[in-house]
Amino acid sequence: MVNIRYPAVAGMFYPSHPDELIELIEQCYLHKFGPKSMPVHGSYKKPIGILCPHAGYIYSGPVMAHSYYELSKRVDNLENITAVILGPNHTGLGSGVSVMDGIWKTPLGDVKCDEEFVEELWRKCEIVDLDETAHLNEHSIEVQLPFLKHLELLNIAKFKIVPICMMFQDYETAVEVGYFIAKIAKELNRRVIIIASSDLSHYEPQEIASKKDAIVIKHILEMNEKDLYEDVINYNISMCGYGPVIAMLRAMKILGATKSELLCYYTSGDITGDYSSVVGYASAIVE
Repeated sequence: MVNIRYPAVAGMFYPSHPDELIELIEQCYLHKFGPKSMPVHGSYKKPIGILCPHAGYIYSGPVMAHSYYELSKRVDNLENITAVILGPNHTGLGSGVSVMDGIWKTPLGDVKCDEEFVEELWRKCEIVDLDETAHLNEHSIEVQLPFLKHLELLNIAKFKIVPICMMFQDYETAVEVGYFIAKIAKELNRRVIIIASSDLSHYEPQEIASKKDAIVIKHILEMNEKDLYEDVINYNISMCGYGPVIAMLRAMKILGATKSELLCYYTSGDITGDYSSVVGYASAIVE
């Protein structure tokens, strides 16, 4: 029996009607804070990692569009690309680190999991469980899927996903997850991209949030996952997905990545005009 995961936040974080959703995604690409260009046709040459936020599209969509615009240049539709999507667990449901197989429904069509990759991951990495419970109401992975489906609708690429939901985000767990993602990607000879879904500081005044976020961004650009972890703890940075980012960085370094580039950063205050309590959003590419 195939697991089917239905959208949990369609109609809240993004429109549930396909036409409205496509229109909003396209607005994100053309937004003044977005890349100001629609996705393009490119070619896949090597694994890519991206950092992408996961708030409602009206807040973080233009930042997300930067990541997917750069991604579009580095993928093609010659054969499936496996998108490993790492997100934090906001709900507290399920196992410490959870992967699932089956089909994820979106307003723009279904997304299938890469079942062979999922199987290898939970069998070989002891800390990963096959557990759909963690994914049922979790938005951090779900909000990435319409952007991926939009690239499919433009005939830019075809994706299967490996959804990994992380409640445990300690350093040892995150680097182990990253190690096994890279190991299995190599063993299965997958054309892989790795998406770390995370917002940065939460509900701090703009001045404090931007300073804390600069610390995080520095470590991402230097691809230094150990210092990233230590400073998130030491400076009490309320970044929700530091574990997914650490796992992505570790996997990408094993897969040969040597550089990281910041694509966009702003806060919710730049959208709403209220700088008293903001959430930070950044996009970056690692290759």
